[in-house]
Amino acid sequence: MNVISIQSQVAFGHVGNSAAVFSMQMHGIDVVAVPTTLLSNRPGYPTIRGRVLDADLVADLLRGIEERGALDAAQMILSGYLGSAENAKVVAEFVARAKAKNPALRYCCDPVLGDRDRGLFVHADIPPLVRDRLCALADLITPNHFEFEYLCGTKAATTDQVVKAARAFMARGTIVVTSAELADTPEGEIETLAVERAKAWRVRTPKLAISPNGTGDLFAALLVSARLGGAGTPEALSHAASAIFAVLERTAASGMEEMRIVESAELLTRPRRKFECIAIIR
Repeated sequence: MNVISIQSQVAFGHVGNSAAVFSMQMHGIDVVAVPTTLLSNRPGYPTIRGRVLDADLVADLLRGIEERGALDAAQMILSGYLGSAENAKVVAEFVARAKAKNPALRYCCDPVLGDRDRGLFVHADIPPLVRDRLCALADLITPNHFEFEYLCGTKAATTDQVVKAARAFMARGTIVVTSAELADTPEGEIETLAVERAKAWRVRTPKLAISPNGTGDLFAALLVSARLGGAGTPEALSHAASAIFAVLERTAASGMEEMRIVESAELLTRPRRKFECIAIIR
């Protein structure tokens, strides 16, 4: 199994490819990791070094892996934080070219745009490109609740509203909404919903008192890993939710800010506690 993962990279901590690659490798996936940024650490620390990579460099790296036959070997492209509108355009062009060359190739777009605590945290010219170009190419989209509402252009506070908005936004494939807190979400829990044209599912996990960066990057990687391993949508959703809860539970116990991904290596593939998906009848 091969994945081309196009995301940010940090030297310290676990976000972007620095969260996604190890988790996919633990599932037996050979990852071709292409950076969109090279940073010392994620934002949020007193200092940050490095920079967003120039679009010409990102395009050159993508052309280089294409020349090495990466498109022929890959089953999935995964994209995350892009850093600039120019990089978003480069990635959109690459995905379109890749899918034309390899029609069996699937594309997962993790639209890293913002969250409910900070709002949009990327440059204002990036979100429209992610919505109109990248999501249009995607077979799988993994927004958090805030990003989902931005993409759909509507508030979604109930299960019915999420399902309706998802189906209006995505004509095919699967959209998975993470970190959802809806009108019927039990207190102390948080949920993830997966919506397709004819079916939908939800999985609930306890809400922990931490919110480390990179959880969306890790979740998308876990979901992609399960799908490539042959799991259907409900099984993949259950696995990703269970594994990320295990990582977050260990992170909370450690008292550290960065996710304890490496320490949780065995839990990435075999989480001790399994959270089952429930079908949403709509």
